[in-house]
Amino acid sequence: MQKKYRIGEIAALTEKIKKFRDERDWKQFHNHKDMAISLVLEATEVLEHFQWRTPEEGEERARSHKEELADELADVTYFLFELADNLKIDLGKALISKLEKNVTKYPIEKSKGKNLKYTELK
Repeated sequence: MQKKYRIGEIAALTEKIKKFRDERDWKQFHNHKDMAISLVLEATEVLEHFQWRTPEEGEERARSHKEELADELADVTYFLFELADNLKIDLGKALISKLEKNVTKYPIEKSKGKNLKYTELK
């Protein structure tokens, strides 16, 4: 059984990514621009599983292609974690900070059950 990682283990996972990269001497290619491009390209591979499908077909696709989707999401995570590390951004802290900002932007009494952007909430 695979170990489940929690947000507090981002640093450990990032170290595994860096070890993988460094053993192959790839750091020289991993500049901010190319890492950001790779992150988006991998995210589009996730999107391809759902493109041109109804929501119901997308749900079925997610069930029937779970391993492929897991691989694609792992690729996204790989580039996200490495890019954040290269930029000296602590992802755990950044995520908590963003969630705190969203609590203010999306108060429960105004946003519950609504899919509006915070600027449209009344």
